[in-house]
Amino acid sequence: MNNKTPRLSRMHYGAGYTLHEAVKCPTPALLRASQIGVLTHDEPSMADKENRDAFLVVSYGVSREEARKKALEPLLDEIAEANPEADIYEAYTSRVMRAGAKKTMGLEIPSVEEALEALLAGGYTRAAVASLHLFPGMEYEAMTEIFNAYGSRFKRLVLGTPLLYWMGQEEQRDDAAALVEVLRQAFPAQKADEAILFMAHGTQHPSNSFYTLLQTRIDAAGWKNAFVYTMAGWPRLEHIMPTLKENGVRRVTLMPLMLAAGVHVVRDMAGDDPDSHRSRLMAEGFEVEAVPKGLGEMEKARELYVNCANEAWDRLVEG
Repeated sequence: MNNKTPRLSRMHYGAGYTLHEAVKCPTPALLRASQIGVLTHDEPSMADKENRDAFLVVSYGVSREEARKKALEPLLDEIAEANPEADIYEAYTSRVMRAGAKKTMGLEIPSVEEALEALLAGGYTRAAVASLHLFPGMEYEAMTEIFNAYGSRFKRLVLGTPLLYWMGQEEQRDDAAALVEVLRQAFPAQKADEAILFMAHGTQHPSNSFYTLLQTRIDAAGWKNAFVYTMAGWPRLEHIMPTLKENGVRRVTLMPLMLAAGVHVVRDMAGDDPDSHRSRLMAEGFEVEAVPKGLGEMEKARELYVNCANEAWDRLVEG
């Protein structure tokens, strides 16, 4: 995936948090817990080793070939174009997606642990790990545990942030507001009786609150009748429909809030089955248009992902 395309412009942001000076002799656990933003581990015992750098790009995973070609591969290519000197590798966090990719496309995509082991076996001494996850949920939390487990085996190991992380606090950027602006630009102005619903997966993890954060940024932007809902978290479609009716909405556009338009999008959001979201809305009298288009298919959204990936690589090679 490497080529000689010039780098994209870089945006740099710090960790944003330092333990209070009154905290004396913090425990290793507290030190780890207080690390936020791009994580970095430098191993003193490997200081004399030669630098050999790898860039591992990690997503939840895609098992549909069409979705991979339209959303994930263009994003991987743009990350490579932004970092032409990097040796880039790929991993999936989802075991189901790894099995699906092997079955449908014949692709052997490793887990994060498998990929890091392969990098070590290949002689790499430093690695940057970029996350293509939407926010720091269970998948990303697992990646931080892997980061802690593997840090001492690399001269330097870096873990970047997912797409949504900073919220404008401590002079940091507002990732949610940036994504909302990208989504607004992707749709023409709505009429008073039209609404846009963004379908997310949802999670039982407390990070489900990032969907509420997105909704607050949608509301703050003055974007009327635009709502985020989830399949398996909160809010769900049944929580949104009463508001649509109260607001006099007659026509609804459905779009996934996911990197790629996978099975959930094709089947659960836009399918013909009576239980699909499209069918349920139509049964309630709404006119529905489904847009099975992942964030990875949107140029401006890819720019946000690439910026996050760049931060991880820049942290690896700085100094």
